[in-house]
Amino acid sequence: MKPQGKVLVAQGGGPTAVINQSMAGVVLEARKFANIERVYGAYHGVAGLIREEFIDLTQETTANLEMVANTPSSALGSTRDKPDLKYCQDILRVLKAHGIGYFFYIGGNDSSDTVRIVSEEARKGNYPLRCIHIPKTIDNDLVGNDHTPGFPSAARFVAQAFMGANLDNASLSGVYLGVIMGRHAGFLTAASALARKFPDDGPHLIYVPERTFSIEKFLEDVKRTYDRYGRCIIAASEGIHDESGVAIITKLSAEIEKDAHGNVQLSGTGALADLLCEQIKSKLGIKRVRGDTFGYLQRSFMGCVSDVDQREAREVGEKAVQFAMWGDRDGSVAIRRTGSYAIDYQLVSLESVAGKTRVMEDELISACGTNVTDAFHAYLRPLLGSDMPDAHRLRANRVTKLLAG
Repeated sequence: MKPQGKVLVAQGGGPTAVINQSMAGVVLEARKFANIERVYGAYHGVAGLIREEFIDLTQETTANLEMVANTPSSALGSTRDKPDLKYCQDILRVLKAHGIGYFFYIGGNDSSDTVRIVSEEARKGNYPLRCIHIPKTIDNDLVGNDHTPGFPSAARFVAQAFMGANLDNASLSGVYLGVIMGRHAGFLTAASALARKFPDDGPHLIYVPERTFSIEKFLEDVKRTYDRYGRCIIAASEGIHDESGVAIITKLSAEIEKDAHGNVQLSGTGALADLLCEQIKSKLGIKRVRGDTFGYLQRSFMGCVSDVDQREAREVGEKAVQFAMWGDRDGSVAIRRTGSYAIDYQLVSLESVAGKTRVMEDELISACGTNVTDAFHAYLRPLLGSDMPDAHRLRANRVTKLLAG
């Protein structure tokens, strides 16, 4: 049986700078097909879906959709709900009631798992529903993708922020530490390496969750770097942990916060940066130590968006509709790299993506574990955009001292 002619699109998880490009891609592409009667949007993801909080995007003007597409954050609103089987059965009940034949969910790991369960339930109940997951996550941790929309723009922000931190730190020397999102995958933290232009530029030390973190070794690294350069810039992932997998923040903090899903709150409070800075001050005796937690800043920062990211985010939305209309199976749209830099889109099985986490490959992390390799630079640079800024310095042609004794 052919799906009915109504489309529903929703956004889930953390907002990004380009998630609205994917939403607009779905809406504008779906409106081209004669069999599509209406295109609806669900407010606040699946949470709004089960409350039947829909808006009719068929009536939205193309001009306004384009302006919204160029605006960061989730225009439809989002949710952190992680639906179980019962929740997904409720989703399907609402979809049936409204005659939805095509369900597009833009999100990360949890969103892909929701799409998988809904797809399975629809098949069990013989309801004709095409379910397509559209990739999105700044963590870049979706299995089967070269990279995910949202990551390049967030990575661009991180690289530019560390450019500024490096310039600031070079002017007034000390230790600077920035904590960056990434519970299990260090891609975003590693992006700080693209801030460097000259050999002595920071970040001098990069710590990702793919490698074991030792407080003692960390302090040795900082001291060695500070002694060498007279300053030290550090990029650390919120997910750094010891050899037992215990998050470092739980070892340094007496009070541990947890999120709605029971996960240890890592960088949201700024505690990890403060605690690591205190270790440097107290153990190494360095007085000028400053720490920042990037938190939400890197997700939807206005004016720091990769044009490559914008284009690809739009295209995954368009390709999702094309796969749904011309294909005969559900799935997740995946970005694959070809050539020096070109990309292709494939529809992969929901089972291959749902509930899985990609981490940085070994060849992207240096042998010492506190840096990235040339392979990572080659991987990330094309994603940051055609107009990625650069930092420069004076050549410092010294004038001979006349009064020096």
